[in-house]
Amino acid sequence: MERNVSMTDDGAGRRVALAQIAPALGDVPRNLALHLEQIEAARRQHADLIVFPELSLTGYFVRDMVPDLALSPDGPEVRQLIDAAGPMAIVVGLIEESPRHRFYNVALWAEGGRVVHVHRKVYLPTYGLFDEQRYFAAGERFVAFETARFGRVGILLCEDFWHLSAAAVMQAEEIDLLICPSDSPVRGVEGPNVRISETYEQLSKAFSQLLGATVIVVNRVGFEDGLCFWGGSIAVGPDGRTIAQAPMLDPSLTLAAFDSLELRRQRLITPLGRDERLLVTIEEFNRIRRKRYE
Repeated sequence: MERNVSMTDDGAGRRVALAQIAPALGDVPRNLALHLEQIEAARRQHADLIVFPELSLTGYFVRDMVPDLALSPDGPEVRQLIDAAGPMAIVVGLIEESPRHRFYNVALWAEGGRVVHVHRKVYLPTYGLFDEQRYFAAGERFVAFETARFGRVGILLCEDFWHLSAAAVMQAEEIDLLICPSDSPVRGVEGPNVRISETYEQLSKAFSQLLGATVIVVNRVGFEDGLCFWGGSIAVGPDGRTIAQAPMLDPSLTLAAFDSLELRRQRLITPLGRDERLLVTIEEFNRIRRKRYE
């Protein structure tokens, strides 16, 4: 696979590899080999973390293949990726089968030789060309987690990223880094512009400033079911400025480096997290709930 490697480096902080790949639909062994190739390339670039897109081990339009493609976060495929990553942290997308045989679209974070966190996608789009609720169960929580090198981290999967409630929970969780693995196809083409990519960039910049956190979106490329996935993966600093951006449409491994001191500076300049009135928000949500449902 052709790979475009670029990097922005300020000489300090952590390095994140945005693995903008084109998974093969339903072919886990082939996708596993692609992941291992990207992990090795990221390790050669001294990355501290590599992030893959949504459902990176299976492809997106899995439909009736879901039960056959389900994996365990503790299974041999994930174990192979963790071992290959060594000291590098990884974010991988897969289908998880629960003990009660429910199937979830998940992204997992692994580091230090183990799976640290599994996020089950909460908002399953079932409109337009999307039909996820027919095949997946919905997750029920947005939970941040502690990491060894990136502070407090939150993961939102694709459609989760479009809901203000999810971002509000991430702010209340006081995250330092927000990661959004995505499988977003091209929509809203106007001349050379892809409107959906512009929206993701706008959301990334808005959330980075509102949360006072670094935001990373990794979107896939390639074709499935006649649809084109646009890529354009992006890393945005807590001040809303783009740190690094992958090309449109083409596979790439794009490295972004950011300085944790910039997080401190931005929170001193704009202390939105410090000033957030969480109890007021909770009370207002309870008031709205009572009015709407009781």
